[in-house]
Amino acid sequence: MARPSGRSQKVGDQIQRELSEIIHRELRDPRVGLITLTAVDVSPDCGYATVYFTCLDRNHVRAAEVGLKRATGFLRTQLGKRIKIWTTPELKFSYDESVERGDRLSRLIDSANKDNPAKPADASET
Repeated sequence: MARPSGRSQKVGDQIQRELSEIIHRELRDPRVGLITLTAVDVSPDCGYATVYFTCLDRNHVRAAEVGLKRATGFLRTQLGKRIKIWTTPELKFSYDESVERGDRLSRLIDSANKDNPAKPADASET
């Protein structure tokens, strides 16, 4: 993946802030209520934006995707009213598995450490 330019990064950050607020304050779809936006990747021409989200409950992901897809037009319209940009990007929503993957790795590490406890650092060997 190419490193985003400074402008694309700033636009992505602004889109993330505004969409988070719109979703939590104005969107009335219960399927989308418990999501968190984790990142936004904007194309260099700002024509497209991929919005990454995560859910508290893994079983809720499919319903959230359906709700976000259905609300895309409303979200894009509201976003266009809030940000000052020539063209409001087309929005695509994608589930961010990195949080879940990180949690799974953390649990594996904790499990391995529990099974094989380390010696205390201040214990002296005789």
